[in-house]
Amino acid sequence: MLKVAIVGCGKIADSHASQIQRIKGCEIVGVCDREPLMARQLYERFPVKRFFGQLTDLLSNARPDVVHITTPPESHFEIAKLCLEWGAHVYVEKPFTLYADEARQLISLANERELKITAGHDDQFRPAARRMRTLIQSGFLGCGPVHMESYYCYELGPSGYAGALLGDKRHWIRRLPGKLLQNVISHGIARIAEYLVSESPRVIAYGCVSPFLKSMGESEIIDELRVIICGEEGRTAYFTFSSQMRPSLHGFRIYGTENGLALDQDQETLIKLRGARYKSYLEKFLPSVNMAQQNLGNLFTNLRMFLARDFHMKSGMKYLIESFYSSILRGTPVAIPYREILLTAKIMDDIFAQVNMKEPLVEEHERGALQPVLSS
Repeated sequence: MLKVAIVGCGKIADSHASQIQRIKGCEIVGVCDREPLMARQLYERFPVKRFFGQLTDLLSNARPDVVHITTPPESHFEIAKLCLEWGAHVYVEKPFTLYADEARQLISLANERELKITAGHDDQFRPAARRMRTLIQSGFLGCGPVHMESYYCYELGPSGYAGALLGDKRHWIRRLPGKLLQNVISHGIARIAEYLVSESPRVIAYGCVSPFLKSMGESEIIDELRVIICGEEGRTAYFTFSSQMRPSLHGFRIYGTENGLALDQDQETLIKLRGARYKSYLEKFLPSVNMAQQNLGNLFTNLRMFLARDFHMKSGMKYLIESFYSSILRGTPVAIPYREILLTAKIMDDIFAQVNMKEPLVEEHERGALQPVLSS
């Protein structure tokens, strides 16, 4: 029986506890939060053995095999480091760490202690995303990816999490190097990192505060971001984050030398994009038929999973957690290679270094600078 613990008992901890319950061969031996009442409420609502107010008490008394870290990002590094030092495997919610150097230190420590660690990039393991990965691995794109487009939007409403952020000038998200972006964009960046070969891609980023937020008196929270990523091997990617564009997309497109694929996370659909054109007027008719057939296929696939009770909103999280536990028990590789975690962290470092500059890149060009600022 794998002994599991959760550190940080806020909203996302509920999702972790729910998915852990679905997995056979494990039990939640303890939950911990520096506010004991938070730990107690999670303990009372889920089948948890004990709750703690101190991390060292959890580690010494519950002796978990695996610790899920679901605290605010600024605490991830220190908590994960301590858990590894105590001999526990670690699942860290996104973003993995605040800085790429911290990510490197944690992965190095895990390897040194012969432990496993992973990042909570569960969107990469939702049903349609897994189908996409299988097609790419089978050679559907041709000679590998050529270009990618990743969209990860976020709706800033007046209530809930966003409302608390906008109404509180001391909110913990404002202390992050990338503020709102740092807490949200890793899912979209990780999709790109999975298919980049280069370890040091060039990154060109532009971010701004939307007119909508400015009208509310907000000047710190960047909620519009556009990024170009260029790998040394010639692969390129665009990343878009927006709180204002509609529809509010969560999707990924990838193009190869022969075909392409379009993933829609919200609709849980995957569309094959045919590379070759039909002859003459057939190009005006047959693609529509093909698209209709594929959409029907997605409908029936989703319906089958729904009827089989395997279509819940956090199915990607369950799959990733289950895969992580399996890698621990069987000694197999983790589902997310460490190079992808590190590359995601590095790209995010490069983005925040640029969007937090005092002088926007466009002003540098207007003053006659010929070269854009590139992160190597």
